[in-house]
Amino acid sequence: MQTSDYPLSEVPTSARKGLLSTSAVLLGFTFFTATMWAGGTLGQAFSIGQLLWIIVIGNLLLGMYAAALAYIACKSGLNSVLMGRFCFGEKGSKLSDFILGFTQIGWYAWGTATIALVLVRTTGMPEWLEIPLMVLFGFGFCVTAMIGYKGMDWLSRFAVPAMMLFILISLFTGLVDVRGFAGLSQQTPTESMSVAAAITVIIGTFISGGTQATNWSRFSKTPKIAVIATLAAFFVGNGLMVLTGALGTMIYQQADIVDVLIAQGFVTIAVLMLFLNIWTTQDNTIYNFAVAGCNLLRTEKRRLVTVGGAAIGTVLAVGGMYNLLIPFLVLLGTFIPPMGGVIMADFWLKHKGRYPALDKAQLPDFNRRGLAAYAIGAGAAYFSPLLPPLVGVAVAAGSYAVLLRLNHATLSDTLPSTAKQ
Repeated sequence: MQTSDYPLSEVPTSARKGLLSTSAVLLGFTFFTATMWAGGTLGQAFSIGQLLWIIVIGNLLLGMYAAALAYIACKSGLNSVLMGRFCFGEKGSKLSDFILGFTQIGWYAWGTATIALVLVRTTGMPEWLEIPLMVLFGFGFCVTAMIGYKGMDWLSRFAVPAMMLFILISLFTGLVDVRGFAGLSQQTPTESMSVAAAITVIIGTFISGGTQATNWSRFSKTPKIAVIATLAAFFVGNGLMVLTGALGTMIYQQADIVDVLIAQGFVTIAVLMLFLNIWTTQDNTIYNFAVAGCNLLRTEKRRLVTVGGAAIGTVLAVGGMYNLLIPFLVLLGTFIPPMGGVIMADFWLKHKGRYPALDKAQLPDFNRRGLAAYAIGAGAAYFSPLLPPLVGVAVAAGSYAVLLRLNHATLSDTLPSTAKQ
């Protein structure tokens, strides 16, 4: 806990990490229970042949989006909220800070409540322990995030291989129980869903996470490492989560790997999987909140913001608010991707692939072109009947490109802020 992980500045060369470290942290982030539930929805609607290529296409698109942002993050040393200062302005970026931060604290509350409820149900503990467990996990899971990148790296290097092993054991057992791919091919869908809707489910479930994965890809030693690690996490890792949920539903009518492992008789492994799966996502989630909070408040006290966020998430969990938040969080997932579109257009078109040093840049209070492009992209995503997250990214980027060419008084940036950070 010696460093603050550079919440308000570029990651220096001396703090950059290799492929193993970056991949482990990002994979720990994408091993997410909600993704398996999304896979379960697909498992009810498609045959195994259709399912496999839908998973490949959906996660490839998701991986390419996250990898494009990872490249920019590594080149600049900045995460998405710091890039937001260039895209939206010193004060304008507070909008993205709030949206990103609120989304993450909502998911933290959901994860905190989920592990307590599932643990009580799985182990047969008395129900009155649910609230004490929420408090314990709400503050316990933020410890590795308080340490920072190193803490999450240590946890992920142990947890990711262990979870991968548990998943492979479960998948092998499931294939034996269903008599291999021949048995899977005989499974008939019980629900209907279009291919476009299925790809939207895959992308939409974690594209907000892909937008904020720059918090770790910016630590990569080279852009190549950033891109490979991000693709490993969002194409391979997230794809594995979707596949696991889909196969669990097809074979056992259970999408969550924990429930599947229990059905297979692996109770101890199921409890370990529950802890590792939730913890590696929770610490990343609260870290995302802290980074957004630091930029919103312009403070270097990342660890203090982390604890504060954990306290808010715990209160929401104990108060039962996590269930009410889910539809709103999913809606915010539609509004987050256009930020990535503006970031990409701003980096390549306005700044020609190179941001100036953040502490020396003269930034406006409001970048009106960036804010307008984001609003247009978010509106397009909200009303789009086809692949809303990708439509939001494309329309936001295209709108920014057009607005950069327009020289109009209403689009001019406001006077530069006197505050550097």
